[in-house]
Amino acid sequence: MIKQTVTLLMIAGAAVFAASSFISANKAAVVYKINPAQSSVKWVGKKVTGEHSGNVTISGGSLTVTNNSITAGSVDIDLANLTVTDITDAATNAKLVGHLKSADFFNTAVYPKATLVITSVKLKTKDNYDVTGNLTIKGITNPITFPAVIPAATDKVTATAVITIDRTKYDIKYRSASFFGDLGDKAIDNNFILNANVIANK
Repeated sequence: MIKQTVTLLMIAGAAVFAASSFISANKAAVVYKINPAQSSVKWVGKKVTGEHSGNVTISGGSLTVTNNSITAGSVDIDLANLTVTDITDAATNAKLVGHLKSADFFNTAVYPKATLVITSVKLKTKDNYDVTGNLTIKGITNPITFPAVIPAATDKVTATAVITIDRTKYDIKYRSASFFGDLGDKAIDNNFILNANVIANK
C-alpha cells in the first residue's frame, strides 16, 4: 500500500512538473515598446565617385515576443529628420540633406515616415535570424527579407540588422543607371544600406 502511494505521488509530481514545463514553454506573447532614444539607424548610399552616410531616427514601434523570440512587430522611421554625417562643410551638408528630402529622393514633405511591418522571423543559427516584412517608403510597400542578430529576450529586446534596400522599388530613380543612360560617373547605386540597432523595453 505504501509503495503504491509513493508511486502515485511520483506520477502526480511528474505530471505537475510536465504541466508547469509546458506552460513555461508556451508563454503568452509579450509586447516590447521600441525605445527611440536608445535605438539608432545609420544609412549609407554609394555612387560611382564615392559614398555618403548619415542617420535617421526611429520614431516608434513595437516588437512582439513569444517564447523569447520575436514573432511580429513594426518599426517607424522618421525620414523628415534625416541627417548627413560625412560632410563637414555646413552649406554643402545642408544642400545634400535638402536634396535627399526633396521629390528626387524621399519627398519627406509628403511622406515623412517609412514603416517596416514584420511578418515572420526565421531562426538560422543561435541568435541569427532572417526577418521578413513589408517596408513602406513614399507610400509604396514591398516585401523585404534581411539578416538580423537577436539574442533571447529578457527584460529588453536588442536587435541589430544590416538592411539593403533597392530605392528604385520605391520610385526613387534619380541618377539610376537602370533608368537613365549616359550618367557616367554621376550614377548613384540603386541600393542603399541601413545599419539598424533597435532596443525595445517592456
